[in-house]
Formats: sequence, C-alpha cells, structure tokens
Amino acid sequence: MSLPEFIPGQRWISNTEPELGLGIIVKFESRRVTISFPAAVEERVYSANNAPLSRVRYHVGDKVYDHDDLPYRVTGVEELKGVIIYICEDMLGETVNLPELELNSAVHFSSPKDRLLAGQVDKHSRFKLRYQTLKNWGGWYQSPARGLLGPRVQLLPHQLYIANEVGRRHAPRVLLADEVGLGKTIEAGLIIHQQLMTGRANRVLIVVPESLVHQWLVEMLRRFNLSFTILDEERCQALEESNDGQNPFESAQCIICSLGLLEQHEKRFTQAEAANWDMLVVDEAHHLEWSVEAASAAYERIEAIARKSAGLLLLTATPEQLGVASHFARLRLLDPDRYPDLDKFIEEEQGYAPINHLIQQLMSDDGVAALRQAGELQDQLKETIGEESLDTLLQELETAEDDEVQEVIFKAVKSLLDRHGTGRVLFRNTRHAVRGFPERKLVTWPLESPDTYALDTTEDVLALLQPEQILGEDWIAQDSRIPWLLEWLKTRRTEKTLIICAQAETAMDLEVHLNLRGGVRSAVFHEGMSLLERDRAGAYFADQIEGAQVLVCSEIGSEGRNFQFAKNLVFFDLPLNPDLLEQRIGRLDRIGQQHDVEIHVPYYEDSAQEVLLRWYHEGIHAFERPFAAGQKVYQQFAEELHECLISHEQKQLDTLVSNTREFSDAMVKALQEGRDPLLELNSCHPDTANKIIEGIEAHEFDFDLKPYLEKVFDLFGVDHEPQSEDAIVLRPGDHMHSAHFPGLPEDGMTATFERQAALARDDIHYLTWEHPMTTGVMEMILESEFGNTSVCTLKLPPIQPGTLLLEAIYRLRCPAPKALQIERFVGQAMERTVVDSHGNDLGQVLQVEHLDQLGEKVPRRNAQDLVRHARDQLESMLDKAQNNVLPRQDALIKSAIEAMQSQTGAEIARMEALAKVNPNIRQEEIEFLRDRASELEAALKKSQLQLEAVRVAVAT
Repeated sequence: MSLPEFIPGQRWISNTEPELGLGIIVKFESRRVTISFPAAVEERVYSANNAPLSRVRYHVGDKVYDHDDLPYRVTGVEELKGVIIYICEDMLGETVNLPELELNSAVHFSSPKDRLLAGQVDKHSRFKLRYQTLKNWGGWYQSPARGLLGPRVQLLPHQLYIANEVGRRHAPRVLLADEVGLGKTIEAGLIIHQQLMTGRANRVLIVVPESLVHQWLVEMLRRFNLSFTILDEERCQALEESNDGQNPFESAQCIICSLGLLEQHEKRFTQAEAANWDMLVVDEAHHLEWSVEAASAAYERIEAIARKSAGLLLLTATPEQLGVASHFARLRLLDPDRYPDLDKFIEEEQGYAPINHLIQQLMSDDGVAALRQAGELQDQLKETIGEESLDTLLQELETAEDDEVQEVIFKAVKSLLDRHGTGRVLFRNTRHAVRGFPERKLVTWPLESPDTYALDTTEDVLALLQPEQILGEDWIAQDSRIPWLLEWLKTRRTEKTLIICAQAETAMDLEVHLNLRGGVRSAVFHEGMSLLERDRAGAYFADQIEGAQVLVCSEIGSEGRNFQFAKNLVFFDLPLNPDLLEQRIGRLDRIGQQHDVEIHVPYYEDSAQEVLLRWYHEGIHAFERPFAAGQKVYQQFAEELHECLISHEQKQLDTLVSNTREFSDAMVKALQEGRDPLLELNSCHPDTANKIIEGIEAHEFDFDLKPYLEKVFDLFGVDHEPQSEDAIVLRPGDHMHSAHFPGLPEDGMTATFERQAALARDDIHYLTWEHPMTTGVMEMILESEFGNTSVCTLKLPPIQPGTLLLEAIYRLRCPAPKALQIERFVGQAMERTVVDSHGNDLGQVLQVEHLDQLGEKVPRRNAQDLVRHARDQLESMLDKAQNNVLPRQDALIKSAIEAMQSQTGAEIARMEALAKVNPNIRQEEIEFLRDRASELEAALKKSQLQLEAVRVAVAT
C-alpha cells in the first residue's frame, strides 16, 4: 500500500486527538512525519505508514475561517505542489485567495456531517455503542424509578415509599421519624440522592451531632456515591487562610458539619446562614430544645438557617412522644407560617380523632359489611368527605370484584388520610408495622475481678466501666474477660462475632492478642484507620468462607457500619449512654438479619459493670427491645446511677432499679399511647411501595447494565477481569481511549453488578445505571463525537452490490436548565431514516438490527477513500435524510408537550384537591408546579431534531 503524500504546509487532523485542531505538516523524512498543532501548542511525530491522520480538504460551498477568525465561503479549489489554495468570497463579496496554511487552526470537526465529509470515520463498533447509549440514556431519564436506581440499599417498601413521596417534591420540608433501626439515614440519603440526581437541588448542608459526622460521610459515600466535605473549626480556618477569607461554607456544594460548630462559633453560624442552601438536613433533631418561653441557642441557629433554605429534612426517632411542645417545635421549623401557635396546634390535632375512628372502622374485619349498609358509618363518611364522594365510593364497592374490594377500601382510607394534618410533613414507621426484625437475647457472664481492680478506690466512673484503664499496660495478662473470651470463641468458630469496646487502644490490643496468642481469625476496626483500611477490615469480616471469625470495633470506629450477617455481639464493656448502647445493638439488629441477635456481656461481679448491667437490663429492658427515650431515663436518674456505680450498695441499687423500671414502663406506655395510627398508615402505602420496587426491578431487567459496560470497557481500553462469581476488577489499561475514564481511580477498583453482593461488601463499588461511572460514560459518549460516524459493508441479496446506503439518527434536542429535567419528555425522542443513492427511504425496511448484525467493518483508510470519492453523493443523501425527518419534528414536539401537560396537569390537580382538605399543602408548591409547566412548554417548543450519528453502508 502506497504511503500518503505528506508535504510541509498541508493541513491534516488527528483521528485519535481531533481536539488538537488543524495540524500543519512540518517535515516528512525517514518515513516519519512531524506535525504541529498551533491551536493546542502541541507537536506530534508519527510513523508515516500508520499515522492516524486525515487530510483536510474543504469543498465549494464550505465555510472556512482565517487566522483572524474572519469567515469566507469557498468558491473554488486549486492545488499547487501538493498544497491547496482556496478561492473564497469574503463578507464583502470580494474574491480572496486563501492558502490552507492560513486557515484557522482552532477548527474542530464534531458534528456527524462535518466529521464524515472530512474523513473522520469511527469504527463500526463505536457507532453501535453510541446508538445503544442513546437508548439507555433516554430510558434512564424517562424511568419512573430514576433517582432510586443507584443507591446501595435493600429494596424495603417503607423506605422507598417515603423517598419516592418526598424526593420528587419541590423543596421538600418534612420530618422523618421512623423508629430506631428502620433506616431514617437511608431515607434521607435516598431523598438527597434523588434531589441532586434530578437537579432539584445542588447545594446541601447536613448538620449532625459531633459523634455522627463520620457516620454520615461514610453513608453518603458508600451507599449513595455522594461526596460530601466535612467542615470543622480547623478546616474552616485553613480554608479562610488559603482563599483570602472566602466563606468556607461556599467551598463545596455538599457539606457536613457538627451542630456544635454552629452552636459554639458565632462566625461559623453566620457563614452557614449566609450560604445559599437548596436543602438543610438535621439529624437527631429532638436535641433542639424549645419551649413557649424560650428556645436553645442550637434551635435558634438551625431555625435561622432553615428559614433561608428551600428544603428541610429533620430526623428524629422521637417526634410527638417526648411531649406535644417538643413535637410542635420540630413542625414550626418546617413551616412557621403553618404552625405559629402551640395551643392552636393542640386543638387541631384533637380534631383528627373522628377521622382516626372512621379509618379504624373501615379497616376492621367487618368494615366492608358496615360500609355497604346504610347507617352510622355512611353518615359519618358523608359528613367528612361529602355526599358526592361517598356515592362514588359506594358505586365502586358495588361493582368491584372480590379481589378488588380491599383496593376500594384502601382508596377510601387514602381519601381520609389526605385530611390528616401532619400526614404530608411527618413520616413515621414503626417496627410493629414494618416487622422483619430479629429477636434479641441477652446472655450474661459473671467473672471474678482482678485484685488490682478490686482494690482500686477511684471514683472515675468511666475507668470503673473500662477496667483496662485501672489495670495498666499489662491489663490483658490480668483481665479475666480475656481467658473467658478465648474459651468462648472456641465454641463459636463457625459463627461471626462482633466485639465492641469503648476505646480504640483497647480494640487494637485485644485484636492483636486474639490473633497472635489465641489463633483467632480476626480484624480490627477503629477511628484511627482510613476509610480504605476500614473497608478492607469490613470485607475480611464479611467473607463467609475465608473471612475473619471476629471483628473488634471501637465505639466511634463502628459508627455507620452494619454487620447484620453476624449473629453474636459481645460487649467488652458497657457504655454509660443508653443511645450508644442502642447504636451498638443496631449494628446487628437490622432488617435483613437472618438470626436472633445474641448479646453477650462479660462483667466483674460486685462492680460498676454489674450495676450498669442490672440498671440497663432490669430497669430499662434495653437489651431486649429498642427504647427511644433511653437518654431521657438516664437524665432522670443520672445522679443516683453514678452513686451506685461507685458504691455498689445493694439496697440503693435495688431502689434505683425499681424506680427506673417504674419510670421507663410509664414512658413506654406514654410512647405507645402517643402513637398516631393515622401517621403510621400515611407513612407507607404497601401497594404504591411495591409498584416502586417493581419499577426499579423492571428497569434493571429491561436495561441490562453488565453487557453494556463490558462493551464500554472493551472499546475504551479499560482492563476488566472477574475477581469472583459476583465481582470484577477494573484497572486503567495501557491503551485507554482517553487519559481519564469517569469514576475509575488510577489504582483501579473492585465492583459488582449484584445488589446482594454490594450489600454484603462495603469495600466494592455497586455499579448501577446511576453510578458516577455509568452516568459519566454515557455523558462522555453523547457529548463528544465518539462513534457519530461509521462506514461498513453490507451483504443483503435484495440490494444490488455497489449500492450506497446512508443511515441517519436524529435526536430531539432541547437546551434547558437541568432542574427542568426536560429529558423526561424528550429522552427517547429519536428519528431514524435510511436513504439509498437514488433517494429512496428504506428506514422501515432496514432496521438498526439489520445493519448492526450484517454490517462488516471497513479499514479506516478504505473508508476515507470511499468518503472522498463519494463526497458529493453523500452530501446529497444527507440532505435527503434531513428532508425525510424534519416533517416529523412538530409531531415529536407536540407529543412531548402533551406528555408533559398530562403529567404536570395531574400533579397540579392532585395538589389543588389536597389543598382544599389539608392545610399542609403550601401554596408556593402549587404555584411552583404551574410555573414549571409554563417553563417546560416554552422550552419544549424550542426543541429541534439534530443529527446525532450517521452510518454509511456499501452493499457487497
């Protein structure tokens, strides 16, 4: 094969780096060509026999630019000693000779038409991948499950219902109040993820207690692929010094900080208040104290930031149970205009008793029979929902099949729930309603205390509860818990055991001893480790075949991690804080736990350890059940408890345990009586939740991610190989298509496509349609020229050999702000046509699948020669293709507008109807929906079909 003729002064373009612009041949010698790219200030040297270069030739009618960016129209082309001279017409209509050396170097061929006619032809496999990406992108954008496909979570109905209900709202302001262990953090993460993914929110501030800062960071990153920045005082000062006093709260879009930072530092509070937030999230919101007479500083500061934040999520496990005033305090943060007065709120809540009574009647065993008969129930319903609505309900009940009756009853219940005052802003699920939790079993192990400990007279309560502080450096040699633990672990070799102790130093010493001296397969987990080190330890523990039998955790180090695959929980010591005790148990006591949770507590007899164990077990029943008000009980008896921890006086302890039990039982009764059945019914509609889950599973089935990404990895040069049956290892390859591949670290990563594998292993990535790698790849392909041109051969008997075919793919493009989510309505709006050299439209005869399966690749140089020789014909065919599809544009736009109006119109009508019976519907929400519908219609009217990709096929 003869070499291309490279002559200094010619303009060529790189096939592999088209972003460099037009290159100039500098020299050609020794079968090597040197080319300069002035626009990029780069120079390349290629072997002449396989240089990835294409000669740039403009034709009559083309528009070109000179060095000064002045435009010209080509009217003629001449060639002198291999260098092209363009005869052009300038803006004044005068004729100008423009040598190709004087062309503007900043030219970039990106449109399919320009690239094709310039000889920029991609591999056939790239074209097929681009088309598949177009379909996947549109399918994802239009999926009802969008925003819920990506998180690493179990598909639990109550969590997904709340996420779907709240995450789709404009600037949601709600209180998430599920009981302990039901996953409020996951619900909040799902809402945040959905708001960010759909463009409804861009800036998020999460405010949590100091002890939960890293837990939230880990949860957001590992479960939702959301990167947050932690701000503390030291970090704020460093940012101010390096950025000339810039507000540190404006240094990132998504920030986590402690409540203490805002409470203790006036300057930080002022800065946080001044930053514009789309959403404020506050965990442990019940710690924000408020009364009619006064509010705490923490409450006032959160209130000030909440006023200026569009959305607000408050998380607490104890909404109305700690008192009506405390409950009201949270609600007035959500909407001070709706909840201005405590007395009026109490009166309003009492007014919902009749609605509750009606719902209980409808849901009772004889509810259907009672509804069908004229009587008290029908009279009460007529008074509540109106005669017309009652008649409709009775008519539906009359015509319903047996298996449809409950659906009609549920519809009636939903109509009543819509009238519930706080049902739209407050969500609360209970363990009683959700079910699926394991039993808890306490096993205590009394041990003899070491002499050093028994003789010590310290009044340091924490030291008494953590004996290693008293026993000194050689505590392991003295501590009777050690031989007990080694012997006990021998009897549980096949079971996973989590050991938790208060201090990281204790955890490290204990794990080393178990491993080296006891021969136990173990790992350690503490706050001094990096996230990567913790991931590795967690993965070693999670491995069911060759993994660790034991994981030893410190108090803080175990936050944010769930180990529900483990059966045994050993408390090496007991925390003084009841909330920490519940957090420890919550590491295993989760939905999805397959075993009863055995809680083992070794303790020294007649010691502070035994006192605290009895107080927890006999006074609060803290080991057997979750108890939301444990901290309140502790505050009530803290002084007496501390005295007993020091004295061990038996009579005093018996009195304390008795008083605590009486107080906590009264609290439990109050909590139970404070349950709001209406609220619990409104917090999860099973049918709706199941449809959401079905939508997620259907999308994952219809759009199979694994084969798609495997094609991407192959074409972009990413090395991938199986690590196990459920996991793959990804690494940057030696011949990657680009230096950067979205979401792929330089040292590679381990990933899985399986949800269950991802839930079992925090150390691996969960690849979904919403993982940053997947969305990044699809954006990279569709926003570049990747695969938008291709040439292939096609052997199909009905088509005469030598016939030229051109397939053009058009996509309805609508430039609009991300927040409009315009792709919901135009995501899959594509038009396709196939024309032959005679102008015939063969699009209905030759489908994409025909060309994909029968098309054979053509060497690049042959393809470029074909394009050069058939340029005029191809231009004519492109014009014909455009003429074929343009008449379809108006119909596509009309269809998109109708779909938008149907969706938004139904939502506006629903909200307006709700507003008539529920004062929690903010008028601004309805106005926002109306404005958004107008903006969407205006944007959609500007949509245009644009050529997305073109494939040329030659019949053989």
